[in-house]
Amino acid sequence: MFDHSGQTALVTGASGGIGGAIARALHRQGAAVGLAGTREAALVALAGELGERAYPLLADLSEPDAAARLVRDAEAALGQVDILVNNAGTGAFAPTQGFPEDMFDAVMGTNLKVPFFLVGEIAPGMAERGTGAIVNVTTMAGQLGMAGMAVYGASKAALNLLTRSWAAEFGARGVRVNAVSPGPTRTPGTEPMGDTLNQLAAQSPAGHVAAPEEIAAAIAFLATDAASYIQGTVLNVDGGRTAV
Repeated sequence: MFDHSGQTALVTGASGGIGGAIARALHRQGAAVGLAGTREAALVALAGELGERAYPLLADLSEPDAAARLVRDAEAALGQVDILVNNAGTGAFAPTQGFPEDMFDAVMGTNLKVPFFLVGEIAPGMAERGTGAIVNVTTMAGQLGMAGMAVYGASKAALNLLTRSWAAEFGARGVRVNAVSPGPTRTPGTEPMGDTLNQLAAQSPAGHVAAPEEIAAAIAFLATDAASYIQGTVLNVDGGRTAV
């Protein structure tokens, strides 16, 4: 249904559950994919699984100037970047009182600062060509008040706002910027949540935890020309949780 033949995509956090599913979906639909992440073995394994048109890009996005270096590496492997998926993220779940300042900075750095500077590096080139798609991965915690998720939720709420701001800034020059806001999703990263994940999912009309592929399908849609008239939208892929 979706065709990305001849396009290139850069996916951050590609070594994770949702990131890997995004990379597989875009690659299956014809895109050449840059797989950015911190776990080299996982990136190399995924690239080996996908075969041609898949390029592992080791990148520690917490380092200064990491966005510029990643873009240089991506362009060396892919040429121009047609699709950017800002999927890399980190969560720190704790009460506000006593929340460590270094942890606060780490969450905001990964979830907010990195996408900001990646878009700053990539979107102008898209705008010059008159085409491009950017999809930011946020979370339902960026729209709902949830105890213990203040910093994580705030970082993603800010990314939702950046999504709309970037649509206003770059949209008239052919760059579509949207976001996908997942609900509880079963990945290696959410395994430590145990039954809490099921309890969160039970509050939604769908009543079950999502598979990473369900999130990736929405992102692949927003990145394709089938979504050509969608701009600045935060698409909730949360089983209906934010609707009730």
